[in-house]
Amino acid sequence: MAALLTPEEINTQAAELTGWTVEGKTLKWEHRFVDFLAAMKFVNSLVEPAEQMGHHPDIFISYNRVVITLTTHDAGGLTQKDFDLAKQISQLL
Repeated sequence: MAALLTPEEINTQAAELTGWTVEGKTLKWEHRFVDFLAAMKFVNSLVEPAEQMGHHPDIFISYNRVVITLTTHDAGGLTQKDFDLAKQISQLL
C-alpha cells in the first residue's frame, strides 16, 4: 500500500499542478470541453496512462464537463500515486 503524504508534501506538490485543487483527501480537476465528443475523447485518452500506472480516477461526465477526482482509496487519502497520475492527466490537454 502506498504511504499517505503529509500536509506539507501535499501543499508542495499541489502548488506544482495547474488547474487541480486539494479538497479534503482528494485532488480535483474540472474542465469544460467544446462538446460531448471532445469530453469523451479526452476521457478515453486517459484510460491507458491510468491503467499503466495501476491507479484509476473517479470520473464524472456531464455533456461537455469532465470532473476528475483522485485519491488512493486503500490508503485513505492522497499518496504519490495521485500526484503522478494528475501530472499525466494534465499532459493530455
